[in-house]
Amino acid sequence: MKNNRNYPVVTVSKKGAMQVQNGHPWIYGSDTISVFGEVKNGDIVDAVTEKGTYIGSGLYNDNSKILVRILSKNANDRFDEAFFIRRIRYALQYRLSVMGDDTDCFRVIFGDSDGLPGFICDKFGDVLVTQTMSYGMELRKPILFNALKTELRNAGFTISAIFERNDVAVREKEGLTLGKGYVEADDLGTKEDNKVIINENGVLYEVDFENGQKTGFFLDQKYNRLAASRIAPGKNVLDCFTHTGSFALNCAKAGAQSVTALDISADAIATANRNIALNNLTNMQTKTVDVFDYLTALDNEKKKPFDYIILDPPAFTKSGSTVQSAFRGYKEINRRAMHLLPRGGFLATCSCSHFMPEDLFCKMLRDAAHDAGVSLLQVEARQQAPDHPILWGVPETSYLKFYIFQVL
Repeated sequence: MKNNRNYPVVTVSKKGAMQVQNGHPWIYGSDTISVFGEVKNGDIVDAVTEKGTYIGSGLYNDNSKILVRILSKNANDRFDEAFFIRRIRYALQYRLSVMGDDTDCFRVIFGDSDGLPGFICDKFGDVLVTQTMSYGMELRKPILFNALKTELRNAGFTISAIFERNDVAVREKEGLTLGKGYVEADDLGTKEDNKVIINENGVLYEVDFENGQKTGFFLDQKYNRLAASRIAPGKNVLDCFTHTGSFALNCAKAGAQSVTALDISADAIATANRNIALNNLTNMQTKTVDVFDYLTALDNEKKKPFDYIILDPPAFTKSGSTVQSAFRGYKEINRRAMHLLPRGGFLATCSCSHFMPEDLFCKMLRDAAHDAGVSLLQVEARQQAPDHPILWGVPETSYLKFYIFQVL
């Protein structure tokens, strides 16, 4: 390829080129034939086929198995500050289009789905919380932070602080250090206790964005929680793996007769209890227990005190090598829940791991129903909220499976 743009050129194997041409933005080192030109980690490179045909431009990093993360397939793009500002503006315009006024808390940037590989930004009230998980994005953080602040303020939002949650292990694979803390700028401050109160679906939550899981709160289940709450009025609800109480709080707020929320983490339950008080709820209680043990004890006692069970477990698998083990774990927890429900009871169940594909998750549910001796009447099948958009051709962006059933 004749390169008039002064970018180094990475020649990609037929297999790697086909993957990019089919929509996936990652070029692995194992699919690379050669690198022409002087290149440093974080630099922009052009990727070409073995015949020299241009297929895209992206961020180079030989610390990672993913040698190039594609930013654009447009050979006319120039990767200056204006390019990244446009990407953030487009991402924000998309959220405002699909979410309307429901914007007290939402994911502003979702990595590859928004053309900013390895970069995530969540908005919690007036605080932005970011994670930077690629070397190229790390080098461009000042541009990204300034653009986020400017574009959100131009859209009418108040942004008082930006907090980095760069304490994720994947950064080490990129050759980056771990850490967390506030982004320093003249017009940005800090938050007392590094916490903020958000409003989601009319429910108030305390978000600990310094120490909470991921960026502090799981925004991807927002509308699934709302869907689950529509079943709740008058029901006795058991919310398993409640974390800080999100599904349980939605159900209690919607008029459940009673809600019992379970989690093994005492810290998570303490936050859930504070959230109960924030919302002045009197129909919800919490228990710090192992969910598997709790359901087993109920099953052994042949008790069925709940007519609605919600299963929102952590990812049972974080790699392809543990999928079968995860299958067994999902099946066991779902079988027990199905067996514990009376005829006509309801089950909401999900998986948040993209390594557990939907067809395998559905097979697990069918097997669990067979073993529990029940039939499943599907009420809803859902995915992640639209502020976590699924980019077709990139299966890693489609990870959340969520179902509501009546158990017969």
